[in-house]
Amino acid sequence: MMVDMIENPKFIHEVMQILCNGTLEKIKFLESNNLLSLNNDLYNYPGGFGYTSELPAKDFTGHIRPIDMWAWAESQETVGISPEVFKEFVFHYQLSILKLFGLNNYGCCEPLDNRFNIIKNIPRLRKVTVSPWANLEKMVDMAGKNYCLCIKPHPVDLSAPKIDKELIRKKMNAIFKTARNCHVEILMQDTHTIGNNPDNVIDWVKIAKEESERII
Repeated sequence: MMVDMIENPKFIHEVMQILCNGTLEKIKFLESNNLLSLNNDLYNYPGGFGYTSELPAKDFTGHIRPIDMWAWAESQETVGISPEVFKEFVFHYQLSILKLFGLNNYGCCEPLDNRFNIIKNIPRLRKVTVSPWANLEKMVDMAGKNYCLCIKPHPVDLSAPKIDKELIRKKMNAIFKTARNCHVEILMQDTHTIGNNPDNVIDWVKIAKEESERII
């Protein structure tokens, strides 16, 4: 696909337009058949809670529309292409979908520091992911207080039977110090193993809370 972006760009645009149109038709079908649900009071994939008083929209009458909901998009599969190519072949089509929704959340595992100037054009963008591979300092500088940074520490810290608590504390302290002037959400996800020790999760949460309170 990446080769086709260079050698056969017309074909890629045709494919992306088909996918975009199909998604728009699906959303239209779900709305017209009353199959949408509000998501401003629960956990939203790929992470974090959607609690907000901004949704549903002020003219909400009970019939749920995209404008009453959160949406989320990502493009971690295209991490190997330039921001300019991402904008042309991916973001252009995502934007056609995201502009329908009341609030938007963007990002997954891809680092967004080199794409932030593009994705900030999403209407009503409220939350952006800071993955373990993103440059946190750059994200902090670009986001300021205009967005919630959903910071996702690397899950490898929970994967051993006995975690390194001091290393985790050092990492969390650095995160909170760097992002102390931003709106921050800390999310540990993709924990495919916790070393057969559930206490790892409990201890990690305790350390994260302690370090957040220390910086505040």
